[in-house]
Amino acid sequence: MGLTIGIDVGGTKIAAGVVDEHGKIGARTHRNTPADSVDGTATAICDAAAELIAGHEVEAVGIGAAGFVSSDRSTVLFAPNLAWRDEPLGLRVSETLKIPVVVENDANAAAWGEFAFGAAKDVEHMLCITVGTGIGGAVVSEGEMLRGAHGVAAELGHMRVVPGGHRCGCGSRGCWEQYASGRALVREGRAQAESGSIAAAQMLGVCGITDPAELTGPMITEAAMAGDPCAVELLEDLGRWLGEGLASLATMFDPSLIVIGGGVSAAKDLLMKSAEVAFEKVLPAKSNRPHPTFTLAQLGNDAGLIGAADLARHPAPVQVPAR
Repeated sequence: MGLTIGIDVGGTKIAAGVVDEHGKIGARTHRNTPADSVDGTATAICDAAAELIAGHEVEAVGIGAAGFVSSDRSTVLFAPNLAWRDEPLGLRVSETLKIPVVVENDANAAAWGEFAFGAAKDVEHMLCITVGTGIGGAVVSEGEMLRGAHGVAAELGHMRVVPGGHRCGCGSRGCWEQYASGRALVREGRAQAESGSIAAAQMLGVCGITDPAELTGPMITEAAMAGDPCAVELLEDLGRWLGEGLASLATMFDPSLIVIGGGVSAAKDLLMKSAEVAFEKVLPAKSNRPHPTFTLAQLGNDAGLIGAADLARHPAPVQVPAR
C-alpha cells in the first residue's frame, strides 16, 4: 500500500497527515475538536482528511481515538474526553470519504508508531506507556498488537496499585495513573506548596508563580531540570511509582523493551533513573530472569499520527514478519 492518512484525535485538536510506507509525514493539516459534539467531531475529521485526499493519492485512513475501540476497529465504544458512546466512527468517515478507514485506540496507535518506525523498530516484544495527564499503554507481542477479546486490552493506567486510593476518572480508586502521571505530579506539588513547605515555596519561585493553584506539570519538570531540589524530589517520587508499576507489568508481558513517552518523559534521566531503580528493586525473581531495556520514545507528538496511518495498512489484526 502506498500513501495513507493518519489522524490523531485529541480533546482540543485533530492532527492529520499523509504518511508513506517508511513512516515519513508529508502534508499536514489540523482542525479544532468540537469535543461535545459527535457530529461536529466526525465532520472535522472528514474535513481534514478530505483536504489531504484532494492533493494526494491516498489508499486508506487510520484514526487514533482516545477511548475503547471495538475489536473490529470501527466503533468507539466509549471516550472519556469526547462525546463518543458506541459511535460507528469508522463507518461514518468511510462512507463520507469513500475510502477504507481503520479506527484504533490512540495509545495503541502511538505505540505502533514507535514499534514500526521509532524506538522499538528492532524488537518483537514491546511495552509502551505514555505518561501525560494520565497514563496510556499498549503491548506488542511477537509483532502483534495486543487488543484482547473485545478490543479494549492494555488500559495499563487503570491497573489498581493502591486499594481504596485516590479516586480516578474511570470511577475506580487507586489506579496507577493517579500516582505515576502528570496529574499526580501536579497534585503532590500543589500539596507541598499549600503545606507551607519552604522547599516548595522556593520551587514556586523558580516557576515564576506564587499561587500553588497555578502550578503545572511542565513547570515542575522544567524546575527539576534546572536543579530545584523540591521539583527533583517530586520527579523521583513519580519515577518510583512508575518503576514499581512497570515491574508488575513486566511479570505479565515479559517485554524485551519498555518505551516511555508522553509529556512527563521530557524530564528524561530525572524520571528514567528513579523508574529503573524502583523496577530493579521490586521485580519478582529479579536474579533469575532477563530484564527488559528502558528507553525514551523517539517520535514525540507524531507517534499517534504515524502509527494510525500505518495501522490503516492492516485491516486485519496486525502481524509483521519476524525481523
